[in-house]
Amino acid sequence: MGREKPDFYALKAQKEGYPARSVYKLEEIQQKFAVIKKGHRVLDVGSSPGSWSLFTLKLLAGTGFVVGVDLSASTQTPPANAFYFQGDIFEASAEATLAKLGPYDVILSDAAPLTTGNRTVDTGRSYNLCERVILLTDAHLKHQGNLVIKVFQGGEEKVLKNLMLERFSVVKALRPKAVRSESFETYFIGTGKRNV
Repeated sequence: MGREKPDFYALKAQKEGYPARSVYKLEEIQQKFAVIKKGHRVLDVGSSPGSWSLFTLKLLAGTGFVVGVDLSASTQTPPANAFYFQGDIFEASAEATLAKLGPYDVILSDAAPLTTGNRTVDTGRSYNLCERVILLTDAHLKHQGNLVIKVFQGGEEKVLKNLMLERFSVVKALRPKAVRSESFETYFIGTGKRNV
């Protein structure tokens, strides 16, 4: 699926040393909601190719810790305050590793399912992935913790938002400027996790 040519954000990412343009989505979310603070322990779900983890590590400035999990092996060499591993969050072995390294102040997920080009199938897969990430917060996110997830718009957003409203004091939706115009993704930001 070749893009015509790199756009403004792709070129900016290359120049600033990030492997993907998606970093500017998290940057805008951070500017608006300040979800990540120094000293935080952060879980990055779907962390490859690594832009969100790199950006988070810059914000943490040597404090805190970042754990990245992805179906693909990481190409990044983690610094001392990070750990990346290959795993599937639907499997018990990956969840056991998350439990050992947690709990977390923030869970980030820019994860997308393997897409087919069939919007109905793809939004269904995205829904399952988002639901799984939201359910991970029950066991792995600290009280008052924050969650950021990517959601494909396709009719199920209300169900996902309600799942988040059961768990977080505030839930907001944002479509960052760096989202491509043809994309049907948006982001949900949950802040202040309740004890459920």
